[in-house]
Amino acid sequence: MTTGPGRPIADGPDEAARWRAGRREAAEAHAEALARSQRAASTRARAMLAELVARAMVEGPPPEPLRARSSDGRTRYRTPLQGWYLRQDETLAVDTDGEYYVLTAPASLAARFTGVQPTPQDPPLILGAGGRDGESLDLDVAIARVLARGTGSR
Repeated sequence: MTTGPGRPIADGPDEAARWRAGRREAAEAHAEALARSQRAASTRARAMLAELVARAMVEGPPPEPLRARSSDGRTRYRTPLQGWYLRQDETLAVDTDGEYYVLTAPASLAARFTGVQPTPQDPPLILGAGGRDGESLDLDVAIARVLARGTGSR
């Protein structure tokens, strides 16, 4: 007999403790499986970005200076990066070393003069996943768009 989905009637404190321990183990196993899946996706995305960089350096388009946007979208800040934007709104990019960046930064008066230093992130296979409808984009589609801009440019 159970009290809910998969929860046995506690025959005592030991049974309840065993049930909680089992649920905790299941949650930890699920979290580890999710982390493994995300690492595998990121590894695949890194390989795809490395291929993009290799092809773009030969076929074009040439890398361009990358700029970060303020969180409110009103201001753009210089970065030391050169590369290619992966989205039309220029918030996601890959640099010439194949590193993936989310190019947003907190609004800052100092950053207007000094620029910002974005931190590389683990790349996803779906850009903007979990965002509003119509804002997600498969990485392979973004890469194809970048490479299409290089056709005939050299």
